[in-house]
Amino acid sequence: MATTKTARPTYACAECGWTTGKWVGRCGECQAWGTVDVAAPARVGRTQAAAVATPAVPITQVQVESARSVTSGIGELDRVLGGGVVPGGVLLLAGEPGVGKSTLLLEVAACWARAGRRTLYVSGEESAAQVRLRAERTGALDDNLFLAAETDLGAVLTHVETVKPGLLIVDSVQTIGSADVDGVPGGVTQVREVASAVIQRAKRDSIATLLVGHVTKDGTVAGPRVLEHLVDVVLQFEGDRSSRLRLLRAVKNRFGPVDEVGCFDLVDDGIVEVPDPTGLFVSRHEQPVSGTCVTVTMEGRRPLLAEVQALSVTSTTPSPRRTSSGLDSARVAMILAVLTKHCGLSNLGQLDVYTASVGGARLIEPSVDLAVAIATFSAALEAVAPADLVAIGEVGLAGEVRKVSNLAARLREAERIGFRRAIVPAGSEGIESFSGSITITPVHTIAEAVLSLGAAPARR
Repeated sequence: MATTKTARPTYACAECGWTTGKWVGRCGECQAWGTVDVAAPARVGRTQAAAVATPAVPITQVQVESARSVTSGIGELDRVLGGGVVPGGVLLLAGEPGVGKSTLLLEVAACWARAGRRTLYVSGEESAAQVRLRAERTGALDDNLFLAAETDLGAVLTHVETVKPGLLIVDSVQTIGSADVDGVPGGVTQVREVASAVIQRAKRDSIATLLVGHVTKDGTVAGPRVLEHLVDVVLQFEGDRSSRLRLLRAVKNRFGPVDEVGCFDLVDDGIVEVPDPTGLFVSRHEQPVSGTCVTVTMEGRRPLLAEVQALSVTSTTPSPRRTSSGLDSARVAMILAVLTKHCGLSNLGQLDVYTASVGGARLIEPSVDLAVAIATFSAALEAVAPADLVAIGEVGLAGEVRKVSNLAARLREAERIGFRRAIVPAGSEGIESFSGSITITPVHTIAEAVLSLGAAPARR
């Protein structure tokens, strides 16, 4: 009697689609771990035509009023989103543990509810009582804010049908699981199923939806990469644990720009907006001191003033120390070499040099190079640069000062804060037409920049 052979299963990667004849823990194509699973059997050519929910219409007749953004009640969030939350839009908010994601979204839910609109907050990580305690502390209590502690997808969808919210918050998507799908909550298959079901319901009922996502140790969103493709907006919430400042960035945005940044301050009783964060990164000295210089960096479209500080002392070790905080250590080392070569600071090889930014700011833009160079030059010579001076420019290995983008916006921000002098790259666009009262000194090289300082000896 002949026996029939059963077809061997095929395994496929949920991230990139790579297939193999046996299960492996790591994808052989994209090198992702835990993404290879049994592939569904192919059904080529079996899909039949079906009834449509709405007929196709000319694009000129499509109604767009339902897709207009609605303000969330938090100006910094609306700034990042490009005007507000879009009904039916799905947002994914990712960030490290403890950065304040739940606190921010609870504030969003409260603002939405105070406007007379129903809000459903689904917590899969905390109990309803724990969320209520946090809401009392932050003042986020309102009768239009409904709270549910659920980890089952079916129960979440039932709550949505019952409450009929205008805003749905799921905290977090990795804690929700479906009984109809294999795997544990947080796994690739489960996350994909939960996200697909929530997105389908949000689009059908025009519910603005915010999903909280965990991140891996390298800062990327945990779970399958397809999760970021499914949602409309991906927001990154970041901040240093040693600082109260939190930055909200848009990594992907189908409804607005991706180069805006929102600033928040994490305080004891919640989270508040910081519409003008410039003062957080600039210190005020009673008397002029050496080793300081202010620059203007761009966070998205927003110019921010930031202070760079440098300290140089005689080294007591054969290899002088080079320590940086908040700055790119590789670029600082390059600037020290340029100062030694092109500005005559031959004694830097015998000095320990420490550089840092004020207020915990992370300055990685090349436009801060000139400020780092001037601060280091000032510290090495124990000279004081003018207190009303800002320096903006990228420094090259040949000692040249290169142009930077958005120079006019940077100069306007410096003038608004009260600075009266600026050293900028020569030939930059907008210098001739700049109508502000700030005095501009264009320079071609770093040597010209330090000679134009008119630095005075520091007080001892």
